[in-house]
Amino acid sequence: MTDIIRPISIGDVRIPNNLILAPMAGVTDLPFRLLCKEQGAGLLCMEMISAKAVTYHNKKTDAMIETDPAEHPVSLQIFGCEPDVMAEAAKMIEDRDFDILDINMGCPVPKVVNNGEGSALMKDPKLVEQIVSAVSSAVKKPVTVKIRRGFDEAHINAVEVALAAEAGGARAIAVHGRTREQYYSGQAHWDIIASVKSAVSVPVFGNGDIKSFDDVRRMYEETGCDGFMIGRAAQGDPWIFSRILKGAENGSEPPRPEASEMCEMLLRHARSQISYRGEHMGIREMRKHAAWYTTGYKNASRLRGRLCSVETYEELEALTKEIG
Repeated sequence: MTDIIRPISIGDVRIPNNLILAPMAGVTDLPFRLLCKEQGAGLLCMEMISAKAVTYHNKKTDAMIETDPAEHPVSLQIFGCEPDVMAEAAKMIEDRDFDILDINMGCPVPKVVNNGEGSALMKDPKLVEQIVSAVSSAVKKPVTVKIRRGFDEAHINAVEVALAAEAGGARAIAVHGRTREQYYSGQAHWDIIASVKSAVSVPVFGNGDIKSFDDVRRMYEETGCDGFMIGRAAQGDPWIFSRILKGAENGSEPPRPEASEMCEMLLRHARSQISYRGEHMGIREMRKHAAWYTTGYKNASRLRGRLCSVETYEELEALTKEIG
């Protein structure tokens, strides 16, 4: 460990290192989280769930809250825009087996934003404080918040929103260095992470464009942030956590694994998905993961169409033998 990669605490939750798997809808389900934990992620974040869906006792949402004893510490993320509904949902799920409750204030997708949820909350810092205060008062587990740089270039207000979240009782704040308008395109602006870090007293986690230990080191030097949240770079590459940890230990980050090791991990992931969801849904869920895992390997581009339409585990296994 270096001074950059180190244990941290959020409230009374001790986290072994400050590399964090970001919450990603449709990605950070239980099978994927366990692989990232195995590779050294200090904190795992679950897919976001709707506060309203929780209060409606939605069965699909209930299944998304499932955790495994091996993955702790783990953070559950909820989204919504009504303080009372958010508080009610938080109370209803607090006894579930997660350690930290995160509030999504960064999701950019229209169906969320158009409901006044996700990154739409960046437009109303007063409401941010009300939501965080309501949720923090409703539960004993530490509450955190994930925000963006701002809603658009005309409204870069992450500092104001972070201060509102802290005033409401947030115990840590993750900052994605892009606006909602950017979605995931263009460059993440790390200067806003530095500004938030200077403004608040709770831990601040930087998010956006972290792909290597060199990126982690540079983000730390530029922002002084307390932790590093890794999202899209982990898709198809759970080894990113172990590579960063090794880079921190000896200054030399190893390359991505050989094709044989990659295929072995891909098939392990597939077997776990099948066990978790059944073969019909599990294999369909693996199609996007297979495309991510195999990117950059020999024959992957030629096989992309077939990987994205596999129907059975045996078919997937056979295709991996053509990748070198």
